[in-house]
Amino acid sequence: MLQHKHQDLFNEPACAKNQAKDEKTRKKGCGGKPLTPGNAAGGCAFDGAKIVLQPITDAAHLVHGPIACEGNSWDSRHALSSGPMLYRTGFTTDVGEMDVIYGGEKRLFKAIKEIIARYDPPAVFVYQTCVTAMIGDDIETVCKVAAERFGKPVIPVNAPGFVGKKNFGTKLAGEALLNHVIGTEEPEITTPADINLIGEYNVSGDLWMVTPLLKKLGIRLLTSITGDARYHDVTKAHRARVNMMVCSQALINVARKMEERWGIPYFEGSFYGVKDTSLSLRTIAKMLVERGAEPDLIARTEALIAEEEARVARELAPILPELKGKRVLLYTGGVKSWSMISALHYAGMVVIGSSTRKATKEDKARAAELMGEEGETMDNLPQRDMYRMLKNREADIMLSGGRTQFVALKAKTPWLDSNQERHNAYCGYDGTISLLKEIHKELTNPVFDLVRTPAPWEV
Repeated sequence: MLQHKHQDLFNEPACAKNQAKDEKTRKKGCGGKPLTPGNAAGGCAFDGAKIVLQPITDAAHLVHGPIACEGNSWDSRHALSSGPMLYRTGFTTDVGEMDVIYGGEKRLFKAIKEIIARYDPPAVFVYQTCVTAMIGDDIETVCKVAAERFGKPVIPVNAPGFVGKKNFGTKLAGEALLNHVIGTEEPEITTPADINLIGEYNVSGDLWMVTPLLKKLGIRLLTSITGDARYHDVTKAHRARVNMMVCSQALINVARKMEERWGIPYFEGSFYGVKDTSLSLRTIAKMLVERGAEPDLIARTEALIAEEEARVARELAPILPELKGKRVLLYTGGVKSWSMISALHYAGMVVIGSSTRKATKEDKARAAELMGEEGETMDNLPQRDMYRMLKNREADIMLSGGRTQFVALKAKTPWLDSNQERHNAYCGYDGTISLLKEIHKELTNPVFDLVRTPAPWEV
């Protein structure tokens, strides 16, 4: 039954990667390779759903399953909040052997009751996991009964890990928002300059690098889906005039269905790098004017872009000569496979390679176009090859996630965290300044000259 319910998501018409598959392959869902036993943690559908929804900061997020499921997914990303912190509390039903035998629905209902009584959140998100899905717990009925009994939205998120990979879980989370959250309340006021950001999770404060720019232009961020979001704001997202899809194809089903249901046009943009930030602001302004915003918004946007680009140039002027020509190995994925290249090119750096894991066909094409003949895209780079490249000094620095940092350290090569575990925001103009200053700091760190100097017994 769960499989039938998810079949329509396997045929996403707005996803070019999905449409490029033949019908038989498409039925297997997003992510062609099956999950590797033991490697599901951190990459399963449940994990993807949690990544999307947990940044709704004032809601309670209850995981219905063994405690390990919550432990594996909690606090693995730095999605920050400007206010409520309830989203950082880990709630789980902690099902055990007796629940597996007799069912865990009563336990789930009691957990929802306790959370509402103790914390009074605006809503409770309930996540199905592999174990409770396999024993047949009907979380949708439990959530419906609990919502009626306690007078609170209780939203089922039916994304157990075994139904697919992380990317598929993000789409299932989007379906939960479309079916139970977006459009359930009306905003007190609307303006012709209301927008949503979709697929922006405020990792390390990325969103906060962009919101001051929007505020200066008089553009109102109705909600971000879902970085630093409040539940009641997300319910009113259907009254925005334009949607900007930030994270490539992760929530494309949300953008497409919001266009179909409420006539909200969307575009895909990026806030990484000066050039792409300026382009995204221009596109937002143009689309808002087309939908009724004041025509002078375009001129005000151009003025702000000119002012900000001049400021970035002034602040980075002292370090740009030292960055120019440095070679970078970019080992990330998804939208960052191309969006970060723009920021690096601004400093005259050369990207010799970009991994395209979890990237769409369009992402790969953009990365290849941006790098030109100087770099190559790679689906997967074995660690031995990565080590060889760094050891031979083919790259001056590697930007990647924490899992590969030790390869760079072993090769005595500067490394910078560019994934969700990082502690710095890299979006917008200020984010670009921060990114390039961090890279400069790594490249000029004297420790690398010391560790590369042969020891006395090696001379």
